[in-house]
Amino acid sequence: MATIVMRILCVILACIVVVAPYADAITCGQVTSSAVPCFGYLKQGGPVPPACCRAVVGLNNAAKTTPDRQTVCGCLKKILVTPGINLGNAASLPSKCGVSIPYKVDPSIDCSKYV
Repeated sequence: MATIVMRILCVILACIVVVAPYADAITCGQVTSSAVPCFGYLKQGGPVPPACCRAVVGLNNAAKTTPDRQTVCGCLKKILVTPGINLGNAASLPSKCGVSIPYKVDPSIDCSKYV
């Protein structure tokens, strides 16, 4: 009986070790959800809504690993081609929210080079 319990525990532990690194991976759904409060500004300009800046800061803080940062970059590229998005407003958003990113917010950015 103890052998079976040990085998089950080993399988559970192996699953945890394999799954844990991916548990907090950022998805495009999260990026898009974070961008929703920003769409008014992205399209029309004007004052940046506080909820937008909270989302931008939160997303920046959540993207800790290179794969997460590359995912965020790729998802932002998809958002930037949404009809009506003003690329100038999009490019100014990080700095208006007090976030520094090492690339220009632009649909032509090569996200694979962003580390």
